[in-house]
Amino acid sequence: MSKAVDRLPEGPWDAVWASPGRVNLIGEHTDYNDGYVLPFALPQLTVVGGRRTDGESWTVSSEQTGETVTFGPGEKVEGWAAYVAGIVWALREAGHDVPGASLAIASDVPFGAGLSSSAALGCAVMAVLVDLAGLDVPMEVRPRLAQRAENEYVGAPTGIMDQSASTLCREGHALFLDCRSLATEQVPFDLAAQGLAILVVDSRAPHAHVSGEYAARRRSCEEAAKILDVTALRDVEPAGLEAALARLDDEVMRRRVRHVVTEDQRVLDTVEALRAGDARLIGPLMTASHESMRDDYEITVPEVDTVVSAALAAGAYGARMTGGGFGGCVLALVDAERCEAVEAAVRGAFADAGFAPPDAFVVTPAEGTHKIEP
Repeated sequence: MSKAVDRLPEGPWDAVWASPGRVNLIGEHTDYNDGYVLPFALPQLTVVGGRRTDGESWTVSSEQTGETVTFGPGEKVEGWAAYVAGIVWALREAGHDVPGASLAIASDVPFGAGLSSSAALGCAVMAVLVDLAGLDVPMEVRPRLAQRAENEYVGAPTGIMDQSASTLCREGHALFLDCRSLATEQVPFDLAAQGLAILVVDSRAPHAHVSGEYAARRRSCEEAAKILDVTALRDVEPAGLEAALARLDDEVMRRRVRHVVTEDQRVLDTVEALRAGDARLIGPLMTASHESMRDDYEITVPEVDTVVSAALAAGAYGARMTGGGFGGCVLALVDAERCEAVEAAVRGAFADAGFAPPDAFVVTPAEGTHKIEP
């Protein structure tokens, strides 16, 4: 059980819901290009307790920051509370009557590590508000609402993956998501049965989604799609990649397109390997994904590159950065018995490079948004 559950202030609460952070096994920056992604949910949770109040105002307190924020309808909120106000706004924009509420938040999803702490917060808040109001908002509809809250209210140009993973993932599975059709498949991902584990290493290099760099890459992809006369880069077939690149004059844009097209194919290849029951086969795909993010999408930093190099040198089958980039976490696929040795190798490489010590933990695929009895 997540430690966040124990840290939620005592109620009484009318509803308590939890949403997890996520890691993306493979498929980075493909979501807003209508492509494919393969995330799974973390055991780390954001837990939100709520009770109805009179009137049209919402009060939210954060266990992490110690702050309490109150806002009314139509009011612009900044900072972490914007992710809460954005959910209220998105539900109301969709025509739902959202009652006034008092909310409390506790979380053990690392903030700023590329593990989607913002989506976990938004999805948990939405679950509580839907419950309090008795609204009919199916789980499969919620990711789009939560994404709209981040895009239009907060101003973060995220794709649909984070909110889908936090809401829809299932324990013991990775979520194969087609970001165009929103079709999903729960792909079995039981590493323990194969003697394997995913080691997550938090580089502790700062990470921020609301950044000019993220937005610039999204714009570059959209501009390339227009030049290539396709709806999105997902429509560029791998077999036609070289011909497509030849139509682009800008070298930076060519690199961005090459990453997206090849990354989509790596997701499909990873899903096939997992369906076949041999997770070791995904190691080289993970490493190739990281190299593409480093060289073509240019979103890695020295800390995450060091994690990948050290993990591979210590025997990992594959390693890659996960998340939007410019910091954050690395996933390493390792033999379960080698987790400590790989972690030690990474720590040694960080010490040699003069970086602050990283954090590391083993993860197993966990459940998406779920109710906790108050």
